[in-house]
Amino acid sequence: MTSTELKASLRDLYITAAKEVDCGAGRKAIIIYVPYKLQKSFQKIQARLVRELEKKFSGKHVIIVAQRNILGKSYARSQKTTGLRPRSRTLTAVQDAILEDIVYPTEITGKRTRCKVDGRRILKVYLDGRDQANVEGRTDTYAAVYGKLTNKQVSFHFSS
Repeated sequence: MTSTELKASLRDLYITAAKEVDCGAGRKAIIIYVPYKLQKSFQKIQARLVRELEKKFSGKHVIIVAQRNILGKSYARSQKTTGLRPRSRTLTAVQDAILEDIVYPTEITGKRTRCKVDGRRILKVYLDGRDQANVEGRTDTYAAVYGKLTNKQVSFHFSS
């Protein structure tokens, strides 16, 4: 795909924010926030867009994440609309969705929560083994970005 075709597909897309995150060992990553409604459109061109942006930002990893809302447990709707808090707006649902966004286009094949003796919890995420060659160098970046966004420790492994 040429840059003119990429430019044409980006015409009606926009981002809401961008943030630079330190990944340790002198590496940095750029998180690009996109509106939730445009996420599917961004995912169609994500591979090409990320490749071009990483070229432009000289080796920094670029991650695209949808902007999501978290509603607290005490969420009260207005008088006109009644009902419970949507499941997609809970803290755990949003954190799971952020994890899916970070590792896209790789699929998550499994998750385990490891509770250590001192009370720490580490989330083990198993990624699709077919994408191991493409993703293996980025797993440290994924873990650092997820840690910054959710304050949770995560380790990535590949399923066979």
